[in-house]
Amino acid sequence: MSANSKEAILLAARKIAQSQGYNGLNFRDLAQDVGIKAASIYYYFPGKAELGIAVARRYWEDGALALEMIESESPSPIDALRRFPEIFRRSLEADNRLCLGSFLGAEKDTLPPEMNAEIQKFADVNIAWLNRLLVAAKLCESGESESRARAIFTAIAGAQLIARSRSDISLFDTLVDSYRAFGPLPAE
Repeated sequence: MSANSKEAILLAARKIAQSQGYNGLNFRDLAQDVGIKAASIYYYFPGKAELGIAVARRYWEDGALALEMIESESPSPIDALRRFPEIFRRSLEADNRLCLGSFLGAEKDTLPPEMNAEIQKFADVNIAWLNRLLVAAKLCESGESESRARAIFTAIAGAQLIARSRSDISLFDTLVDSYRAFGPLPAE
């Protein structure tokens, strides 16, 4: 077994969880997607809970890196804020998948507590990033920025959910445009 196998398992598990949720994740299907025996997954993850926790942790870590990339590639904080919806759009572009944070958030009552904590970090990382950039862009005072950051995060996640439910990525784009025109996203 290699690190590549572990990465392949995590990637395949993420894809399944983004389209079917944690409750749709099973080792038999996962092993088939990766091209290994189901028993081989136990070499890396003793059970479904440990796999779910690892997937959720990797998801928020990858999300944090994506936000850092957007910020480093953007000439200003306001430009980085305008690009925030890209992260959620990418999931829709990848076989109409949903943000793992949203999907698992809906399954909260059936998830292991440690997994809930990891998936909550995804929202926390996004909101903290938005909060910091809203202040840096001078779009609001620090006392108001967290509320607006939460509104942006929630609006974009909601737009993704609506677009996914209709298998219509153009609906996501239309909703994001309306958020720019009427708030909470900064206008173009």
